[in-house]
Order: sequence, then C-alpha cells, then structure tokens
Amino acid sequence: MYAQQFYGDNPFAHTFSIVAIDPETGDMGVAVQSHWFAVGTTVIWGEAGVGVVATQSFINPAYGPDGLALMKMGFSAKEALKILVEKDEAKAVRQLAFLDATGNVSNYTGENCIDYAGSVLGDGYSIQANLMSSEQVWPMMAKAFEESKGMPLAERLVLALEAGQKAGGDLRGRQSASILVVRAKSTGKIWQDRLVDLRVEDHPNPVQELKRLVKVHTAYGHMNSGDQALESGDIPKAIEEYGMAEKLIPDNVEMKYWHAVTLANLHRLDEALPLFEIAFHESDNWRIVTRNLIKSNLLEISPKELDEILSIQ
Repeated sequence: MYAQQFYGDNPFAHTFSIVAIDPETGDMGVAVQSHWFAVGTTVIWGEAGVGVVATQSFINPAYGPDGLALMKMGFSAKEALKILVEKDEAKAVRQLAFLDATGNVSNYTGENCIDYAGSVLGDGYSIQANLMSSEQVWPMMAKAFEESKGMPLAERLVLALEAGQKAGGDLRGRQSASILVVRAKSTGKIWQDRLVDLRVEDHPNPVQELKRLVKVHTAYGHMNSGDQALESGDIPKAIEEYGMAEKLIPDNVEMKYWHAVTLANLHRLDEALPLFEIAFHESDNWRIVTRNLIKSNLLEISPKELDEILSIQ
C-alpha cells in the first residue's frame, strides 16, 4: 500500500492550496490549509525571482527545493514539474503545483490521490486539493481568487483558502495553515525577499487565524514604512503610515506607544500625551520603557516634557 511504502520519509499532507503571481508586481505566493500539524513546513516553498511550489497528498518535500532549483536554471514551471514527476515512482499519490517568475504555471494530480481530488489551472495561478469533503472546493477557491483582482496578493490567497473551507474543505477537518509571498526579483537578502511568511501550526480555525496574522503583518509593514519616512525627514508620510497601522489593528497598544514617541520627538506633545496615556493604562512597564528611551537617546525631549509624560495617571 502507498500509505505504508511511502509514509516514512514522505509523510502525507492531504490538503488544499493555491500558487499565484501578482500581475501588477510580479510577486509570487503560495498558501495552504490542512488537517495536519504544521502543514507549511513541508508543503509550501518559494524563492524570490524564481517561483513557488506546493507539494502535497503523500508528499515528497524534495519537490520544493528541487523544483525551485530547476526553475532557477531556466526551466519553465511546466518543464520542471514534468522532469521531476517522470522519475518519481510514487507519482500516482502526488499532487503538485509549480509557478515560475514569468507567470507560467503547471499542476499535477496523481491518479491515486484520495477523493475528492482535483485542480484548477488559471491565468497565473493554480489551485489543487485532495481528500476534500466536496468537489466544489477547488472551483470555489478559483472563483474567490478571480473575484478579488486588484487586492494585495496575500489577501487574495487567504480569500481563496476561506472559500475552500466554506465549500467543505478537508474531509477530516482543519488544523494548520500557512502563507508565503516572495518578491518578483531577488535582492540577495532572504529576509527582504520574503514579503510574507506566516504559519498557523495548530489551531481550531487556522484560516481565520492566518487572516488575522496577515492583517497584523500589513499593519507592522505600515509601522516600518513610517519609521523609514521619519528617517528621511518626511514627517507627514510617517504620521500617515502610523495612522494606517493603528486603523488596521486599533487595539494594539505598542503601535500607539511608538506613534506617541515619534510625536514627542517632533515636540507635538499635545498629540502624544493621549497615546502615552493609553499605553500607561495598559501597563506601567511602558513608563519604564520611556525612561530607558531617554538613556538610549531614542526619546529626545526636555526634562519638563518627560515629567509631563510620566505624570500621566
């Protein structure tokens, strides 16, 4: 039996996933959900300027790095997938999707993948699923992805996963989800090339938790953009970015605190004080942080201004 012969080194991850390219930016992404622990560690792969891969069903994780290596050598997604599948003795139980940096996409579903199993190959994307509770999972994912054109890629990928779950999802239930988005072109710095890299390893509602994390990730992206704008002297842009971050996750106290620090450094204390008050009410530790910032020259205000901040009750 396949489950016995290939389980040891190649465990199964029956699941549904999507690979896609952003037609505007060229960024590439892959996302997955499964009733399996930490599904993202073996199913999804990607490299900036090269492509993304989903390898699932009775997985051979080597399809990830090997597929990326072939695409990096210049083989198209279709060519790379074909090369690897043809030499795989267990191809009947594999399910795969490859997407390269030019937007070429290819998928494969082995004849012995567990029902319901199928896929959709679209313009710049592929959706694949196996061991599903309904044959509507992959077409509904495609519909959601198509209807979300113009939105950020990460949000579109999550919407596709949501649609798959609403259509029935994994026959066994749900446990983990993951998303990876890489740049269209490599900077040579992996920490910059992975635009989104989030995992929900074990959760009763993993797609919704992944959706929340994508929103938090976006908000912190605005915070980072605000910091960069501040460093370049673009104060209005910095304040705008901080405001966008707080709008996305209004209950995040840390964002409000660093916004307050920025305003205080700009000597806009009247605007900063209400934000400091929110932070101090959550925890007195923020008062300690404020004193420590003075020592580190990260909060450059007068002793009088510091007293005014710390006197907040």
